[in-house]
Amino acid sequence: MTYRFLVNCARPFGIAACVLAAAPLALAQQPSMVSLNGDGLATIRAVQVPNGLQTDGVLDEAHYRTVSPITDFVQMEPNPGAPSTEKTELWIAYDRKNVYVSVRCWDSTPESNWIADEMRRDSMNIPRNENVAWFFDTFHDKRNGFIFEVTPLGGIWDGQVTDERPTGADWNPVWTQKSGRFEGGWTVEAAIPFKSIRYRPGAAQVWGFNMRRSIRWKNEETFMTKLPLVAGSSGRAAIFQVSNGATLIGLEVPPGSKNLDIKPYALSQLTSDRSARPAISNDVDGDVGFDVKYGVTQNLTADFTYNTDFAQVEADSQQVNLTRFSLFFPEKREFFLEGQGIFTFGGAGASGGTVPLLFFSRRIGLNQGHVVPIDAGGRLTGKIGRFTVGTIGVRAGDDAATGTPSTNFLVARLKRDILRRSSIGAMITRRSVSAVASGPSDTYGVDAALGLTPFVTVNTYWARTNTPGVTHDDDSYRLQANYNGDRYGLDFDRLAVGDHFNPEVGFVQRDDFVRTNAGARFSPRPQSIDVVRKFTWDAAYDHFANGAGFMESRDVNAGFRTEFQSSDGVNLRVSRQYELLETPFAISRDVTIPTGGYSFQDVQVSGEFGNHRRLSGIVSLTRGSFYTGDRTTLGYSGGRLLFTNRFSFEPSASVNWIDLPQGSFRTSIVTNRATFTVTPRMFVSGLLQFNSSNRTLSSNLRGRWEYQPGSELFLVYTDERNTEIRAFRDLRNRAFVVKVNRLLRF
Repeated sequence: MTYRFLVNCARPFGIAACVLAAAPLALAQQPSMVSLNGDGLATIRAVQVPNGLQTDGVLDEAHYRTVSPITDFVQMEPNPGAPSTEKTELWIAYDRKNVYVSVRCWDSTPESNWIADEMRRDSMNIPRNENVAWFFDTFHDKRNGFIFEVTPLGGIWDGQVTDERPTGADWNPVWTQKSGRFEGGWTVEAAIPFKSIRYRPGAAQVWGFNMRRSIRWKNEETFMTKLPLVAGSSGRAAIFQVSNGATLIGLEVPPGSKNLDIKPYALSQLTSDRSARPAISNDVDGDVGFDVKYGVTQNLTADFTYNTDFAQVEADSQQVNLTRFSLFFPEKREFFLEGQGIFTFGGAGASGGTVPLLFFSRRIGLNQGHVVPIDAGGRLTGKIGRFTVGTIGVRAGDDAATGTPSTNFLVARLKRDILRRSSIGAMITRRSVSAVASGPSDTYGVDAALGLTPFVTVNTYWARTNTPGVTHDDDSYRLQANYNGDRYGLDFDRLAVGDHFNPEVGFVQRDDFVRTNAGARFSPRPQSIDVVRKFTWDAAYDHFANGAGFMESRDVNAGFRTEFQSSDGVNLRVSRQYELLETPFAISRDVTIPTGGYSFQDVQVSGEFGNHRRLSGIVSLTRGSFYTGDRTTLGYSGGRLLFTNRFSFEPSASVNWIDLPQGSFRTSIVTNRATFTVTPRMFVSGLLQFNSSNRTLSSNLRGRWEYQPGSELFLVYTDERNTEIRAFRDLRNRAFVVKVNRLLRF
């Protein structure tokens, strides 16, 4: 008789204890795949399947009859800690090439009642459908991981988690998955190649793991392991709590190989640009380039790109700016998005804001809205023991249209894990040619992120820039502490940015200030009101003093929110603000507000329609004083109008009516994205935008077909027109691009 040796590890009294047992393969039923210690911490087991599993969504192999599944999922919402109202069964297996995740989702309602209306890969509507999601913490550092998500329609979302934060869905590994049906629910089978992920050296592996199931038709979130209720990380976002996952044992990975991926591309394009000098009309061009990914070790990856092209990237979303500060446009280019979380610094988010970003990748290859060619670039990311490392080096070519010379960019990031959920680190950036002076420009800093408990975090940093000709007032620091419990929340933030703090490979919204911010929140869950899930009262005080010590801005606000069990919600927020204008502020092309101190206030009401509705989104109305006049804002955001599970509209609008003594004006932005999904790996999407501020109408039509895993064909059409002249017929620029790439894996 053949025997398989099984290892079962638990951690009683904080000390690992492993039991080695021999189990005959002929047994009709193997031991349970999960065990709990006295603290409720779970250890789960992966089972070897030498011949692999067929990922067809039909759980009919002998593996599912002889291996006991992981069950007994618990709720995060709406009744934390209660058993799930629907049964979920989970299996984890592996062979020499893949790790397999298989799920059987029982459901008591007919399929016609499920919320399953999205198939497009990486759509943000994937988490709003019925779905299962899981992460692998492959280094078992309890802070980073790879996340995978699948819906009943086969829609997928994949991404990376860094320091328990999602860092976008533009990490697109090669993996296969299939959703299926059975009498009583739906299934998922997924195979993730070991080549597609990184992990510690050695054949025997210990990983972290957790799984979430979203039962969207009843707005219920359930997890394989019970998780603490952390505000902002509850519900579907709790999957990012890597530190509270189970321990996955039993995996044996194959010996290290080349892990070499080469992806060449070719494109052809037809372009017109009337703003260029000389103007370009129907210019035909083509190009080639390639990307290389190489696994230096099992946990360290090198990337190289030559003649980089981003023609397939969707156009930026238009924004209204009624402040005197710069707008932030997020990064959308794949080369810079992968591993983006490694380069976060000082607790700053990836979505801009008051906290400076030491590294903002849109400084590379873009200038004044023009694309600057990227000749070549390289990146090295991964882990070495308890250290996380990340380096980026890029050579950008010159651009005659903007007068940009050839420039080298360098970013280096180093973090060391300390304690259970904390880290300390340093970052250095360099731009070989400063944009504001003669010579190179440098930025350097140190930071710490301390996760003292699941609810208490502290972020702090100090940074300085080195710009030619500047010798003082060129540093920045921050100290932020946060208590983020489910029922109560407290936050304190002290941030300073010098007048000459100038990270030229980063982003600074405003400078020359010291900011003091404090906030409090109370979020009870009423037991006596069945339709309400949570009430939230919150208040915040935000104070900015300029370098001379005078108050420059102040915002005192308070809000009340009701979240219903249906996922609908209503909000009320009252705000009182102060702004000191030391120079005149040109708020529009025809209206300028003079210098002086201004106090004004407003009230905003909004309603949120949950994703279970055919028309979802947030409708808001803001009314109040604005400097020495009045402002009314009507908005609709996050909208989605569903026609079928293949075709949808995503409209949004923002209209501002401003009435000031200096003049009255209106600003409007109207946007609609229409998407038709053929399969989860093939879609056509059109983005149409009108911006009254610059009188433009722009369109962006994209078709994407992943004709085999990792290989894609893109068809992209973009244009921009001036709406002031000849009724939308004045063309500013236009381009049609055909691009194809092919993944070669060794």
